Amino acid sequence: MENQMPKEEGIDHSIALLKEGYHFILNRSEKLQSNVFETRLLGKKAICMIGQEAAQIFYDPQKFQRKDAAPNRLVQTLFGKNSVQTLDEEEHRNRKEMLMSVMSKEQLTHLFELTQMQWEQSIDKWSKMDTIVFYEEVKELLCRVAFKWIGYPLHEDNVKKLTKELASMYETASAIGPNHWVGRTFRNQAEKTIHQLIQDTRDGKIKFPQNTVLHQFAFHKDSQGELLDAETVTVEVINMLRPIVAISIYINFSLLALLEFPKEKEKLQSFNDYSKLFVQEVRRFYPFFPFVVAKVKSDFNWNGYQFKEGTLTLLDLYGTNHDPTKWEDPQKFNPERFAYWEGSPFSFIPQGGGDYYLGHRCAGEQITIDVMKVSLDYLVNRMEFKVPEQDLSFEIDDIPSIPKSKIILEQITRSRSH
Repeated sequence: MENQMPKEEGIDHSIALLKEGYHFILNRSEKLQSNVFETRLLGKKAICMIGQEAAQIFYDPQKFQRKDAAPNRLVQTLFGKNSVQTLDEEEHRNRKEMLMSVMSKEQLTHLFELTQMQWEQSIDKWSKMDTIVFYEEVKELLCRVAFKWIGYPLHEDNVKKLTKELASMYETASAIGPNHWVGRTFRNQAEKTIHQLIQDTRDGKIKFPQNTVLHQFAFHKDSQGELLDAETVTVEVINMLRPIVAISIYINFSLLALLEFPKEKEKLQSFNDYSKLFVQEVRRFYPFFPFVVAKVKSDFNWNGYQFKEGTLTLLDLYGTNHDPTKWEDPQKFNPERFAYWEGSPFSFIPQGGGDYYLGHRCAGEQITIDVMKVSLDYLVNRMEFKVPEQDLSFEIDDIPSIPKSKIILEQITRSRSH
């Protein structure tokens, strides 16, 4: 039986999407009282979905494809051309294999230790400064970590430049006009730097140790046994670097949560395993990436609704993480909910859903969790600071959303107990 899919009237809602940000799909889902509805975006019919059941369908590779789904502006700033996020089937599996190959226990431990070292050095630096803008400083901290981890420690003179280039890719992803072009320009500059590294590695001018990301990616072969072209390797190296820098958003929100919910600090100091619950709740509660896109692969019927081949479809990540049918009191910050969370790969999807290897769940999700846990340990146990009066509010219609002041800290010192 076929039902008429709930529909939002109007010629085009692209501007509303940019204006309402993280609440665009959630607002309409509540208004139309449906977890799936039709709208118009970029002049075309589009379907929006929200919730665990919708996520399960959306990540079914028989029903949806990523190829040609992402708007060009996202490809040009955030993902890069021919990146893993835009692939399907065998090509996607091969590329995902390459990304997951550097997520071994040894590599993750190495990243964990590099992050600790960088926090130590940063506290030394910050203690000599009157004030710091926390978000900006953490971006640089993570940029240093990311390049060391892939095997190419940055010269101090290049840190600011490369931080700016990598951060602009996600900071301008939803921008219109001049800011969008700034993002594209910075992406081109970063690609030029990495492309040269790949070329020099293949030509034998630079020798990176075999276990480094740069070496492994430079010599990775596709499903036909051919070396990937240097442009594609460049994009995937950036797909390792950029998300590490973007964790600065979550770390900023971790600090905001400590300031807004002061009792949480006591729990973090009292219970060893509480940090895992806290980190997961920061990722659920605060906005990060609003939605993901795909296209209907071939006609199918779901819950009585017809999905036509080629239709652009958006899955609401933020809304699914705030779905009142799956999360008790979703607008409340409550890390303890994760003590009894059932662990569904489709109800909690801040970085995509489904399986790491076969699905489109972010390959770097464990990196995000590990880096957040190290950072949280420093914020709670290893440093002291004062927070001057400032505007800590954030707008839910800004993508990405960051506290207005980017959190200013002063009088930073090491904790006496450490």
